[in-house]
Amino acid sequence: MNVTLGEAEVTALCKSAGVAISAIEPLPAGGTRLICISPIGADKMRKKLKKHLIEGTVTRHRFYRAPGSEGGY
Repeated sequence: MNVTLGEAEVTALCKSAGVAISAIEPLPAGGTRLICISPIGADKMRKKLKKHLIEGTVTRHRFYRAPGSEGGY
């Protein structure tokens, strides 16, 4: 799912809800792409982040390297 919140805030909300993150990345235009490990966790976060969901297609980085990795952000 794509949300208007920043990566740190999304991570904190997932942690507080007990939802494990499979992948997370910043979006070029602002916001965060979140992928949860389980469908149950994803449904839980969709409900929790309902007001912050980005509808439709978003532009993503062509190739994303995680923070801390070689060449990463």
